[in-house]
Amino acid sequence: MKILYTVRLAGIILIGCLLLAGGAAASGSIQAYIGDTIPLQGYSYGSSTIWLFLTGPNLPVHGVALDNIYARADEGHFTRVNVDSNDHWVYKWDTNSIGGRLDTGTYTVWVVNGPNDLSHLSGVDYSTIAVSLGLPGIALTTPMIPGTMVLSSFPNETSLVINNEYKGKTPLTLVGLEPGTYNVTFSRFGYHKFFTLVKVGSGSVSEVTASLEPETGGLAISTSPAGARVTLDGADAGISPVTIPNIPAGNHTLNVSTAGYTPQEQPVNVVANQTRAVNLVLKPVSPISEKQAAGLVPATLLSGVTAVLLAAVYRSRRH
Repeated sequence: MKILYTVRLAGIILIGCLLLAGGAAASGSIQAYIGDTIPLQGYSYGSSTIWLFLTGPNLPVHGVALDNIYARADEGHFTRVNVDSNDHWVYKWDTNSIGGRLDTGTYTVWVVNGPNDLSHLSGVDYSTIAVSLGLPGIALTTPMIPGTMVLSSFPNETSLVINNEYKGKTPLTLVGLEPGTYNVTFSRFGYHKFFTLVKVGSGSVSEVTASLEPETGGLAISTSPAGARVTLDGADAGISPVTIPNIPAGNHTLNVSTAGYTPQEQPVNVVANQTRAVNLVLKPVSPISEKQAAGLVPATLLSGVTAVLLAAVYRSRRH
């Protein structure tokens, strides 16, 4: 970094910042980093030497020499610079070679035509320049490497939409993805959609497994007569009338039974977010069939009775 500044004292000029005529005046400012070398130069008319000292953060209040921050100006220590035959002076301030280390912040360089510290500037010519010193920074740019997304679900074969674009069905692996955050939607008929944000890092693999909740409906079962045993897909559901909630949407098998009536089986379709009413009328069982079912009437006796009845019907038709 090359920064050129000059100072005028009693006929001393601060070149590059502003022109000072005679008395005290403040100059411009410098932005630099700790460790930079900052060239200062100027003109001094009528003085063969100028004295420099520095004030700023965590330094003695009356100043220190520019080349040694432990050399106090109020103890007679300054940075002396000779003025040449053309009334010109130059000083290169190496902020890295000052006997210690400066803190970040804004400092003031004082240019005086005599060995006077901050408390003894009355009646002398001087000028100042503000110097803001910061820490040097290093910018590191990391190359972005494409990432991968691995998507699966329960149940399988679930459709995937990523950032509003259909990508296929699970299980699915997507490679070559630009690092970032993606909006992923899992959807399947009969199930609630599953939404999630997936963050893909540079060169990394992001895995997501979605468990979809089935859409459900209900059945309100009534029978005639009431009090029948109700099962759904083979599982006991209670005694009619009964309402069965949270049934996965789709086709199911309903069975009802009660003593003295023929058991009845019926397919039912459950619609998501609805409760369907189902009413079943049961048919009574005949007395003989009921006793036979109970093992009270021998099958041979039933066969004989049936034969007699048929013969009687035949005779009545002939007459």
